[in-house]
Amino acid sequence: MRASRLALPLVAALALGACAQMSPNERSTLTGAGIGAAVGGIAGSFAGHAGWGAAIGGAVGAGAGYLYQQTVNSEQRAQSQAYQRGYEQGLRTY
Repeated sequence: MRASRLALPLVAALALGACAQMSPNERSTLTGAGIGAAVGGIAGSFAGHAGWGAAIGGAVGAGAGYLYQQTVNSEQRAQSQAYQRGYEQGLRTY
């Protein structure tokens, strides 16, 4: 019992530490996969197929996390480009 009390925080710390070097795309994809697997496992357990539910939920969640981050990246690029155009136009007026 005592070993399991130490093991869970250790595993959690190592898992969170591994996320520190991830890109935002990787982090969003992994987060989506984890949430999708958890929700899919719970939903699948009601039908008696928790494993399939977790697998399908993880795949769908990973796709959703990736698409979310691509949308965020696109919005940031558009905002940066709009700012740059405005800045350049401001320089031309002086």
